[in-house]
Amino acid sequence: MIASNRRRRLFPPLPVLVAFLLFSGVCPFRLSGFNDARRRTADYQNLRPQKELRRLNKIKTHLRKINKPSVKTIQTLHGEVIDCVLLHQQPAFDHPLLRGHKPPDPPERPTSGDPTGMMLVEDFQLWRNTGESCPGGTIPIRRTSEEDILRASSLQRFGRKAGRCVRRDFLSYDGHEHAVGYVTGDQYYGAKASINVWAPQVANQSEFSLSQIWVISGSFGDDLNTIEAGWQVSPELYGDNFPRFFTYWTTDAYQTTGCYNLLCSGFVQTDSRVALGAAISPTSSFNGGQFDISLLIWKDPKHGNWWLEFGPGILVGYWPSFLFTHLMDHATMVQFGGEIVNSVPSGLHTTTQMGSGQFAEEGFAKASYFRNLQVVDWDNNLTPPANLQVVADHPNCYDIQKEYNDAWGNYFYYGGPGRNVKCP
Repeated sequence: MIASNRRRRLFPPLPVLVAFLLFSGVCPFRLSGFNDARRRTADYQNLRPQKELRRLNKIKTHLRKINKPSVKTIQTLHGEVIDCVLLHQQPAFDHPLLRGHKPPDPPERPTSGDPTGMMLVEDFQLWRNTGESCPGGTIPIRRTSEEDILRASSLQRFGRKAGRCVRRDFLSYDGHEHAVGYVTGDQYYGAKASINVWAPQVANQSEFSLSQIWVISGSFGDDLNTIEAGWQVSPELYGDNFPRFFTYWTTDAYQTTGCYNLLCSGFVQTDSRVALGAAISPTSSFNGGQFDISLLIWKDPKHGNWWLEFGPGILVGYWPSFLFTHLMDHATMVQFGGEIVNSVPSGLHTTTQMGSGQFAEEGFAKASYFRNLQVVDWDNNLTPPANLQVVADHPNCYDIQKEYNDAWGNYFYYGGPGRNVKCP
């Protein structure tokens, strides 16, 4: 046994060897070069805390930048913290082109001959179940913690989507899988849909599952512009598996510009009732009640900003037109649907669910849906999308079926379980 231990001492990792010698009381062998190695180990151990300290200091600096002073703080039962921040102190106004500016007057809402729509539900997020609210002149911001940033691959990538997040037929596979309806070939000035909310299972921290609207322009190269809104489950971003209301934007194909929610200067929030990134409640249940949220994104004809409305009446906020290049004018494509990230755990397809985790053929109260799909035309009118197409990257894993009726207009069911007999 002693001889075996001696043989192993020749080539163990240095930190393990040093720890063993310190705590065992055994004197080290006088091996050639060992003293030099021990000095190098000591130097490494002295440097590592300094490197980690610099990293933590950068994180704390970033937290001070995005967690603004609050006039009121709301603690939820499941540990979420909502800060009520003065509207003009939100992260958006750190942008040089927004400093000192005031949000413009509410824009002219697109007109529609479609009377259908969901009832206005203000308390659709868990933080509102506390009975607390943010006072006038403030907006609710979900507080970002040090743990939130540490879960990200790097500080630079925190709050940003990674890789390709828009469906294209001719791109090689990179782990993002979609089941979407889309329109293209015209000029689009917005989009609207109602999406039912679920709590899909996400297999691991590096994956997510979302359902959203994309408003897109650009060549799908480095100049891609997108505006996005919907709900998502992202353990890496939020630290749990709650579905959450979110926004996103980018002007360079998710490389260096843009972010989720209010995690950088960009989106300007104007409403005190909705917290971007906060958990949604209630959610839909299998063979039970269905809960959907209605979202409208449109370009203000007067000022050119892109606005986001929740339900009929809650103007959440806007993306200033100057953030964009191609979208400064109009969109060339609109997409509706689901997206997941497949990290291929253990060499197999992920079990991360899209939507409800059921295939489209399961239908109402089982599968996920988008209903009352509309686009905004050049004259600020909401119209049914012409030539709506549907496509699924991997239909044996997640699929989509387009339908139409008078009550729901253009709609589709979509989603799936991920790994199954036909999707190994």
